[in-house]
Amino acid sequence: MFKFSVLSTEKAAGENVLPLRELPCLCLMICVNIIKKAAKVLAAIFMIFYLTKRKFVVLFLDRVTTGITIPEWTAVLMLSNIKSPSLYMQAAFRSQNPWRYQENGVLHVKKNAYVFDFDPARTLIIFEEFANDLSSGTSGGKGDSDQRKQNVRELLNFFPVIGEDENGEMIELDAEKVLSIPRKIRSLEVVRRGFMSNFLFQNIANIFNAPPEVVDIISSLPNAPEGALVDVSPETREDLSVNDEGEVELSDEFVIGTAQDVFGDKIYSDISETLERKTEEILAAPESTEDQQISHLQDVFRKELVAPVMQVTNDTYGADLKKRDAQKLQKQLEQKADRLVTQEYGDYSIQKKTLEAQRQDALSHLSETGQTAAEVNEQFDTLVQEATDAFKERVSNVLDETVPTLCEKVVKTVETKKRERTKETIEEAVRDHLRGFARTIPSFLMAYGDEETTLSTFDMIIPDEVFYEVTSITLDQFRFLRDGGSYTDSDTDEEKRYPGKLFDPVVFDDSIKEFLALRTRLGNYFDESHIEDIFDYIPPQKTNQIFTPKRIVKQMVDMLEQENPGCFDDPSKTFADLYMKSGLYIAEIVKRLFNSDGMKQAFPDEAQRLQNIFEHQVYGLAPTEIIYQIALHFILGFDGGELIEKHHLRQYDALPLAKDGTLEAKLDSIFE
Repeated sequence: MFKFSVLSTEKAAGENVLPLRELPCLCLMICVNIIKKAAKVLAAIFMIFYLTKRKFVVLFLDRVTTGITIPEWTAVLMLSNIKSPSLYMQAAFRSQNPWRYQENGVLHVKKNAYVFDFDPARTLIIFEEFANDLSSGTSGGKGDSDQRKQNVRELLNFFPVIGEDENGEMIELDAEKVLSIPRKIRSLEVVRRGFMSNFLFQNIANIFNAPPEVVDIISSLPNAPEGALVDVSPETREDLSVNDEGEVELSDEFVIGTAQDVFGDKIYSDISETLERKTEEILAAPESTEDQQISHLQDVFRKELVAPVMQVTNDTYGADLKKRDAQKLQKQLEQKADRLVTQEYGDYSIQKKTLEAQRQDALSHLSETGQTAAEVNEQFDTLVQEATDAFKERVSNVLDETVPTLCEKVVKTVETKKRERTKETIEEAVRDHLRGFARTIPSFLMAYGDEETTLSTFDMIIPDEVFYEVTSITLDQFRFLRDGGSYTDSDTDEEKRYPGKLFDPVVFDDSIKEFLALRTRLGNYFDESHIEDIFDYIPPQKTNQIFTPKRIVKQMVDMLEQENPGCFDDPSKTFADLYMKSGLYIAEIVKRLFNSDGMKQAFPDEAQRLQNIFEHQVYGLAPTEIIYQIALHFILGFDGGELIEKHHLRQYDALPLAKDGTLEAKLDSIFE
């Protein structure tokens, strides 16, 4: 049994050390503020349990996720909601350090390490992201489903995942199983958002290598949120330095030229001269130790090299450089400067120590060499001075290379980030328009979808004129975005091929299945246990396809019954919705008629009661083809659409007739 010991201060930790000797095992919870304060105490605790061969569990609260090596650890329990794949893996790797130990005189080697995660979805999502972020072709959501699955399969060879199957057995998961749970989560999220989710899209960066036809098609789509698509042209790709993979890639010529323009010869020469002078002063300082000299040199390099470079950077790129990015860049430059000093001074220090050792050896053998101590000291003083001069020269030479290199790194970092932000803005505008298209998908599925519908068959179930009316693009244009196709380069007259693949087929197909299953589950509007309806998952369209909320529909029918008491008990009463949108109003009336006592008395048989309702009592008109199909499938979908053969639901735009007063005369012919 584990005993929990919560340590928050060094004093508290110290008080808990002694009783620990009596525990067979321990679960130690380390609070955030103890890491530095009680390091020695923690080491003592670990040593106690290690030497006495007792087991312990350590809970670190959001600490020790990186950079800590404790070989004895064999497992990590993931209890925090880490979302970064890299940080998650770093924390997981705390148990993967090699370890050898002896037990009963036998040498053992740790062969396995385990990560236990109590959120399987989190594990698998991060695993999939990590596997694909390792490859430039699939990082950031790029690549097709086959590529991404292959990457997962390869990572499983080195990092297997074990999970519980339906029978409670622990099995090793294959790539398909690893991907299935994240797929389910993504499809649920897509449906919940009314298909206005970026999960549906892939290869967005290809827009920069796409022909103008693609940009024109995307620009024609209604967008969500509202906003114009930024112009994307071959010039845009050139301006942003986007390569064939859709990534920002600056040329060396641009970086070097821009660095020269920004920082100039004056910066280069002034920094070098200042550093050479101050380096000489530090080395000449009397009675200074090596550690002091290194520290002083690092300070000088930071103040005289990094600081001026960052000052020019901020002056030049202030508006384009986020504070966080500037701080990160400065830290990188400082680390590079520190490494430069340490490396060069280290070589110099070794040379000086070697000369001093040789000096002492020569002094101890004066009788053999015939030299005097003064001669030996003069000789080695000269050699030390030569070494010092050589060190200063090396520093000077290194600076001649380092200063421009640092400046070029600044330019490359800042210019790349600036272009990436512009690129991301354009890509998000593309996604806005694609989401504007995606919001139409639930309506199409409601009207035309069946269990065979997928991304590849989506265009086959919808009439072209309906598709164009709702989306503002043709089915052929949709196919071009989905499948790609040939086009003629306007500049070269060459025939080229656009790959398409803007939609993720896996997420698309899974989301369709999820929506259709939801449509079936919520299709029986006679079931009062449903607190939602399928129209909660269908967003408003750019057309007049706006659905009245269910609660409002019920209020309207309640008012109708209040004004006409007993209307739902009379089999001869008729009801009409002459401008249907969803069918909710007719469905509510059908439900009220079906459940009324008068109708039950007149038609005890439920099938006959329904047939009378649809053949003689309810009438409806829908203004457009897609609205008609949506209303029809909803109103008749309570039993899968198999029971009702005869009804009075029609497609007809009654609004013009209502405006000119001729609707009533037309109704008889419409419903004959």
